[in-house]
Amino acid sequence: MKKKRMYSATALAAFTAVAVGATGVMAEETIFTDVTANHPYAEGINALTSAGIVKGFGDGTFKPDATVTRGQAAKMIAGALKLDTTNVKNPNFKDIKTSNQYYSQIAALVATGFVNGYEDGTFRTADKITHNQLAKILTNVSAVYPIDATTLLTEAKVLFNPTKQLTRGELSSVLATMLAAAAPAPQPEPQPEPETNNYKLSIMHVNDTHGRVDAFPKLMTAVNEQRAKTPDALLLHAGDVFSGTLYFNEFEGQADLPFLNALKFDAITLGNHEFDLGSSPEGHKALAEFIKASQFPVLTANVDFTKDSLFTGMFSDLVSSEPENGKIYAGMIKEVNGEKVGIFGLTTAETKDIASPGSVAFENYIDEAKKAVKAFEDKGVDKIIALTHIGFDDNPAYDNDQILAKSVPGIDIIVGGHSHTELKEPVVVDTNTVGEKKDATLIVQAKEYAGFLGTVNVEFDENGVIVKHDGQLVEIGKLADDAEGLKMLAPFKEKVDAISKAEIGVTIAEDLVSPRASDDNPVSVRNSETVLGNIITDGMLAKAKQYTDKKVVMALQNGGGIRAAIPAGNITTGQVITVLPFGNTLALMDVTGAELKAAFEHSVKDAPKENGGFLHISGAKLEYDSSKEAGSRVVSLKYYDEATKAYVDVADNETYTVATNAFTAKGGDGFSTFEKAYGEGRVTDLGLSDWENLKEQLLSMKEIKFTTEGRIVDTAAPAEK
Repeated sequence: MKKKRMYSATALAAFTAVAVGATGVMAEETIFTDVTANHPYAEGINALTSAGIVKGFGDGTFKPDATVTRGQAAKMIAGALKLDTTNVKNPNFKDIKTSNQYYSQIAALVATGFVNGYEDGTFRTADKITHNQLAKILTNVSAVYPIDATTLLTEAKVLFNPTKQLTRGELSSVLATMLAAAAPAPQPEPQPEPETNNYKLSIMHVNDTHGRVDAFPKLMTAVNEQRAKTPDALLLHAGDVFSGTLYFNEFEGQADLPFLNALKFDAITLGNHEFDLGSSPEGHKALAEFIKASQFPVLTANVDFTKDSLFTGMFSDLVSSEPENGKIYAGMIKEVNGEKVGIFGLTTAETKDIASPGSVAFENYIDEAKKAVKAFEDKGVDKIIALTHIGFDDNPAYDNDQILAKSVPGIDIIVGGHSHTELKEPVVVDTNTVGEKKDATLIVQAKEYAGFLGTVNVEFDENGVIVKHDGQLVEIGKLADDAEGLKMLAPFKEKVDAISKAEIGVTIAEDLVSPRASDDNPVSVRNSETVLGNIITDGMLAKAKQYTDKKVVMALQNGGGIRAAIPAGNITTGQVITVLPFGNTLALMDVTGAELKAAFEHSVKDAPKENGGFLHISGAKLEYDSSKEAGSRVVSLKYYDEATKAYVDVADNETYTVATNAFTAKGGDGFSTFEKAYGEGRVTDLGLSDWENLKEQLLSMKEIKFTTEGRIVDTAAPAEK
């Protein structure tokens, strides 16, 4: 299998130009007191120094004759090759922790195949590197550079001795010579492309902003800069404005709205989190008020609001040529730069499982998309945008953008959200569901939290077919805040800061982590027991026992609802709310042992992969085997019997009372057994805030232990050494 190359050809060429230029002039200059102009390695040392790859010492020397360790050599080689040392996979050497100063450079070099460790699984960063070891590395690198190791050492003026330890001067000369040999040939000047009559359309887009109101002043700057370049560019939001921060908890979308209006969005679609408040006594009142005050239309073709009176008169299941602000449409037609463009919206049907839509229903997204496209085409519109909140690669059992692109002819651009995917450039789908060629559909998405403004520029031919495109994500974190935006933010921020900074009276010595899986760490709050999950469920169980005479045997918390860690130090209210930001309430549920086991089968169905429905537990112990087929993984489920002071098996035919959040109790995250119990009236919502329960639990704890307790054990997982 070929190793993935991690260097940038453009960056390499840019460095080479610097290196070559430097070697042409620096030999006559003295940068270091111990490297004179006639030093045999002066050119290489000066070239790498000028390029910022190597440095001298504080006393003005370079020490060209000092020997080089394997770690130091890795740093110099990775720097010269401009390797990506940020997104690296852990090579898992026994003697290198991720905190090691050479870790990222070694990991990058291992990924390219340029270096290897020893057979005992070590790398030995402190060992001196020999000429022979360097020659082996150069042999691996020679697959990329047009020069062999022997010739390279000769041209670098290094007298090869297999056992001799390599010096700083020798390595500098070798690297500079190697890069000079790779200098690209001069390229002809690019010729301007001939003018065409193609129609050009530009779009700016964001998605999943999740209450990050404090990011909007920078977003305003980014939008203004793009509009200065392309004044006719559309601005679209692909859903999930609601939920995720104190701004939403306190203002329920009304803090976001002034910014969305000031930014002059052309349209937004609704995400699943727009329906988070449906289980509250007020229902979707906050959503209805948000939409009514919006100075833009809201688009979603597959959501049925007819059974919720709060939306009476606001919703029209039509494609409108004259859409009104503050109302909901299946789609709209907008004239942009002299041409009509059709835009329709879609919201994930998964909303019924992962939010609280109440009487709001969801229709088949493929069917509704086909209806919308036909409605546009009947009106002579052949440039069509789907503004979707269904996910780039989300669960195909529900919906996702790639299936949409393959299944519905006529969609030119999909501006997406929901999966929080960072698409650095548009993804092209040009085949249908059976692999036949079709006109291109572009898919774009801008990750999350208003951290990026997506931009895409598209050219259509006279038949409305995309013939050219480009797109990128503009990172807004480094931009200046818009002055007017800061003024708008101030009153909201003042209130949120006061709430957020208030300390609850608990200090912790270590972070209470909420990890997500990565190449370096497979442990996730969505696949493993965590200390934070244990504390949350302990608080739920304790609170539930205060509010009922029933015997509550356990508490359950979905891992997808635990959204942040709590850092070491004095815990604040804001930090607690950020852990559990969705405003869920505590509920009691009567279920049979068989139903509980079925629920835990659903919880661990994807393990060790992540699942938002992975259940953290209190008052119980679960053993499962992830090597078994999904649906047959639960090995043992026990609860703590206070009478016998022991854990006893959950019996299939017995009925138990358990505590969980109302979202899970109603079947959220696909818990059909709980949904059935809710439908049969076996759930009681106590109306107690989840984050307040967590706060009380933290305050009640005499000591916080930062290790897990074996509440959830995968018997297929390798035992810890």
